Amino acid sequence: SSAVVLSLMISITGIPTRSSRILGRVGRTAGTPGRRVTLKWFAGAFSNGISRFTYAASGSVLARIGIVLLLTVASATFVVGLMPKAEYLPQGNREMLFGILIPPPGYNLDEMRTIADEVEKDILPLIREHAEDGPPEIRDLPPVKNFFFVAWGRQAFMGVVSGVQERTRELLPYIYGSLRKIPGMIAVVQQSGLFSRGIGKGRSIEVEITGPELPRLIDLGRQVFGGAMQTLPGAQIRPIPGLDLGSPEMRIVPNRDRLARLGMTTTDIGLTLNVFVDGARASNFRLHGDEIDLTVRDREGRISRTQDLADISIIAPSGERVKLGSVADIMLEEGPSQINHLHSERAIIIQIIPSQEIPLEVALQKIEADVIDPIYEDGALGSNYRIQVGGTADNLTRTSRALMWNFILAVLISYLLMSALFENFLYPFIIMFSVPLAAAGGFVGLFLLNRFLVYQPLDIITMLGFVILVGIVVNNAILIVHQTLNNIRQAGMTHRDAITESVRSRIRPIYMSSITTVCAMMPLILSPGAGSEFYRGLGSVVVGGILISTVFTIFLIPALLSLTFDFIGLLKRFFLRSPEKAA
Repeated sequence: SSAVVLSLMISITGIPTRSSRILGRVGRTAGTPGRRVTLKWFAGAFSNGISRFTYAASGSVLARIGIVLLLTVASATFVVGLMPKAEYLPQGNREMLFGILIPPPGYNLDEMRTIADEVEKDILPLIREHAEDGPPEIRDLPPVKNFFFVAWGRQAFMGVVSGVQERTRELLPYIYGSLRKIPGMIAVVQQSGLFSRGIGKGRSIEVEITGPELPRLIDLGRQVFGGAMQTLPGAQIRPIPGLDLGSPEMRIVPNRDRLARLGMTTTDIGLTLNVFVDGARASNFRLHGDEIDLTVRDREGRISRTQDLADISIIAPSGERVKLGSVADIMLEEGPSQINHLHSERAIIIQIIPSQEIPLEVALQKIEADVIDPIYEDGALGSNYRIQVGGTADNLTRTSRALMWNFILAVLISYLLMSALFENFLYPFIIMFSVPLAAAGGFVGLFLLNRFLVYQPLDIITMLGFVILVGIVVNNAILIVHQTLNNIRQAGMTHRDAITESVRSRIRPIYMSSITTVCAMMPLILSPGAGSEFYRGLGSVVVGGILISTVFTIFLIPALLSLTFDFIGLLKRFFLRSPEKAA
């Protein structure tokens, strides 16, 4: 917007003064190069041909109606037929692959270390100094700079940094395949997105299941998990936090009677357990401005075996030493390691990351139709449980709806502004007929880009191209309508001659401005490299919309304008004759 305002100021101030000096010198130059003569002849022949066609079509009502219907119906057909399913935001092409692993219940750190060794054995050959140890299938993959593997509790995550940023995505199937070989492991591997915070946040469907009872939530989560695997083959699916209650835990139930006889409380047991198991924070002190915790730990280190819990010594207030097993019951139980809440209710989230070949909108429709709707239809939820869709799929729905209203608002603002400038509501309505042509051209440009260059989804940034087109494509129609009105008012031409002359005199600036705009935006489409996926779709939409609207506006707008003049003439004759008939 700022650039357009600045160019407007320059065009009405600097361009006229500078061109008067340049054109004065050019006018005194004798002779014209042969190429310029050839180009001028071709431009004149093209302009005259279009003018003759316009004049001939203006003399036939059927021809004009046919042109309007043909171009309008064709525009609607292309829009409906070529509109692809929507995506949310482009992922970008960062050089890191990030993965999350969820092991089966009961895995300890030693088992996780074994898993890490297996993962390292598969990934280490991708680092070129170890390439001679790798299998043949990695020879065509890009090199890896480094990788890491971190495990804690019931989760592990890993990262792989590619040596070639543009080829990072090629590593994903291999990394995902190596993780899937681990028995019982749920793995999710994705390329880090520029617009996402966390694994899968940039392109995911999150099915949120909420309700009061955790076992029932787990049953519903398993239904959604299994249904999503069947509905979207190749998708990566992760339950958050998990789909089991089988995490082992040591449960200690104090014997209050024995504690009372010893003068102890349950707080004393809890504090002693913290010291022996993980360390208890007693106080803190400041050293050079830093706050440092003072932690009390067992001198021999943490307890490493569950059976040692019963032998922990607890000192009673009387100084007597007692074993933990004598004042509490110690049991090995199963329970959830984490309970999530949404809107103050217990919740389980099934995160679904579709494959790159399936647009996010298509995946969302399949999940709703084939997974969620059957659960509602079976009546298995009841009144206390709910299933709703969140994540970026929900963001896509809300943002697409907002962009649709933005597009309508842009059309409305353009129409009202032109109505104020023309002081008429009819002529701007004719001009707005160029917008459907531009929309059809935008989808044609996106289709050709996907067909011949590279796959480009209809993401949110690409959708912005259609909003931009509203303010661009009306310019050509404005030139034709405005020049026609000038020819009628100032030169006294008939409607037919005025329309023909406006097309003949304005076709050259229309094509000059459109060709320069298209050529200036072609690098957005054709230039490869990291980051090109952010602007390639927007460029294809704008270029396609400008090309199609430029080519066909010079046929549609004159035909529609001529029909409008005839209709206005009929209305005038009808209302002028009516009083005579009444008399």
